[in-house]
Amino acid sequence: MFRLLSYLLAAIISGTASFYIPNPTAVNLVAGFSVGMFIPLLDEIGKNRRQLRHIWYSARYRNRKIRVSTAYLFRVKLDDKYLLIRGKRFPQFQPVGGVHKLSSQGSSKLSSMGVASDDLIPLDPASTGDLRVRVPGDKIAEFFNWFDSREGREDSPWREFQEELVATGILTPENFPHILHNYVRRDVDKIRYSPYADSLEILVADIYELVPNADQERELRLLLNSGHPDLVWASAQQIQRRGATPGQPHQVEIAAHAQRVL
Repeated sequence: MFRLLSYLLAAIISGTASFYIPNPTAVNLVAGFSVGMFIPLLDEIGKNRRQLRHIWYSARYRNRKIRVSTAYLFRVKLDDKYLLIRGKRFPQFQPVGGVHKLSSQGSSKLSSMGVASDDLIPLDPASTGDLRVRVPGDKIAEFFNWFDSREGREDSPWREFQEELVATGILTPENFPHILHNYVRRDVDKIRYSPYADSLEILVADIYELVPNADQERELRLLLNSGHPDLVWASAQQIQRRGATPGQPHQVEIAAHAQRVL
């Protein structure tokens, strides 16, 4: 899209130049220069438009505190069904995954920015070190530069997968001593007011997809038919409908953020 826009701008410039420059060779030079200038410029803007948005937030909300919560989620899919697990804090089904953890290095870096821990979720052994924070508005762009650097924060989705599925006995450590996964994308929501947090908020989610080997797929297929009470294998339509199935009682509540794994 940005490349098409650069060609359009170049065409407008060269067309305008033709009214003032009678020499066709000079007009072609202007057109060539315009294309050469606008294509890399707009390509760079396209690549960094998310960070440009954060720079804008840093200016617009410089005197506000912004709640930022970052997490990673697993797409575990067999045929047309997605694996969801019962949430620990809220009675709904959601993808395997959780909030990124900070190391001491990351905590020190955030402290130097004036970033404070979020008090929305009570601190306990499970939530200590979670990357749910309150960021000074003028530090939003700096915070995301740090986040993108991956320094001082969790950079693997294995921990939550192991804690939620292997350590609980849902999957066996014999078949799941480790996993292979593909990185799908990162969702960075636009800033919005959250009544739940009573503040402006930005939610971030890294999406991964499990790539099971033959033994792991066999075990997952057994799990698919096991009727485990803490699991739901949901279709895309059920996830989009938050668990509702047309013509049937609404018995399963699916978290809104489950749609991210579709």
